[in-house]
Amino acid sequence: MAQIATLFGGSGFVGSYIARRLTAQGWEVRIASRKPDASPIKGTAGIVPVACNINDDDTVRAAMDGAEAVVNCVGTFDKAGDNGFQAIQNQGAGRIARIAAELAMPRLVHLSAIGADPNAATLYGQSKGQGEAAILSSFPKAVILRPSVIFGPEDQFFNRFAAMSRFNPVLPVVGAATKFQPVYVDNVAEAAERAVIGEAAPGLYELGGPEAKSFHDLMELMLNVLGRKRLIVNIPFPIAHLMGVGMELGQTVTAGLLPAQITQDQVKSLKSDNVVSPGAQTLETLGITPTPILDILPSYLR
Repeated sequence: MAQIATLFGGSGFVGSYIARRLTAQGWEVRIASRKPDASPIKGTAGIVPVACNINDDDTVRAAMDGAEAVVNCVGTFDKAGDNGFQAIQNQGAGRIARIAAELAMPRLVHLSAIGADPNAATLYGQSKGQGEAAILSSFPKAVILRPSVIFGPEDQFFNRFAAMSRFNPVLPVVGAATKFQPVYVDNVAEAAERAVIGEAAPGLYELGGPEAKSFHDLMELMLNVLGRKRLIVNIPFPIAHLMGVGMELGQTVTAGLLPAQITQDQVKSLKSDNVVSPGAQTLETLGITPTPILDILPSYLR
């Protein structure tokens, strides 16, 4: 009989890669989501969609009951409300860990983010850090994965800026000097897979690719892959902050019909490098060789 893993957020970008890896290992994967039928891998052998809301104890418990492992990939960029930072990344994460402990779940894997810290400068980073603390208070042997920006065919990083550069001769960025360490989505999925099958010791792992580059240099690399000449223009932080204020106001006034392209919280986050910390446990700790950006990027941007 196949082992069962419950995957919260399994219909998302990273979750679908984790699900594919686990089903290839012979696991049955429950895709626990508010919209389970929206999963891009629905119908794949070994995938079982399960309706679940991580704000609700009963559906979370039902989704995990009888499973040998749970992976939480749920995240949000919404600041407030039922699907905001606190509800999803703090309370929701804590709920999953608490119920996993009550069910004596053997393994729990949580996808967090580099910069997670209850005392972070951003609300996003604070909620991620608070969620980690809530998880560890209930499930001390959890494996917590903190990736830098994740890239791959369905990403919202390179694809987003590639689309912006299609017809615009100028490519605006905020925090052009800020460094990122982009990590390939399947490297993150492999790290989660190893944790699920018991090949990763409990603890924190920071996941980054082999290259740490400034935002400007990443955009330049992307444009070179596309064969486009564009002027990369850095938007100063004070101006970006005002843009965030205006866009958030527009989003509120239109009840979300006009989503903010950048928020004040995102502007704050772009003031800090998003790279692996010195001395952290990494992909290499797990025996995974990080994939260079140019090994993957041309295959989907072109």
